[in-house]
Amino acid sequence: MARLRVERVAEAIRSEVADILAREIKDPRLGFATVTDVEVSDDLRHVKIFVSVMGDKAQVDETMAALESATGFVRSEIGRRIRLRHTPEIVFRYDTSIKRGARVFELLKEIQSEKETGKEEEGRD
Repeated sequence: MARLRVERVAEAIRSEVADILAREIKDPRLGFATVTDVEVSDDLRHVKIFVSVMGDKAQVDETMAALESATGFVRSEIGRRIRLRHTPEIVFRYDTSIKRGARVFELLKEIQSEKETGKEEEGRD
């Protein structure tokens, strides 16, 4: 039962933070940021917000710096929008899973093309 509440709170926070980043914060450095996941502690006092950023290392660094500076505002908005006994402390983390997934996909494509090339060469013999 308690875990279900934590999951519901995490989804509510994910939705609200995505809305806050898209509509409330006017910082252009946040243009390519997407909330990918939210982890909430069992006591609902700490939240890790995972963010994916499209762009190179410099853009990632700029976006993470913008998120760091907006943490207080985001936390206050969460407190205003979601009724919890305590507004959780939030931390933004860069989510590398999308880049890792893309790399795995590329490796799988390479393996597939190597297999196809090997079959073509066997057929010529």
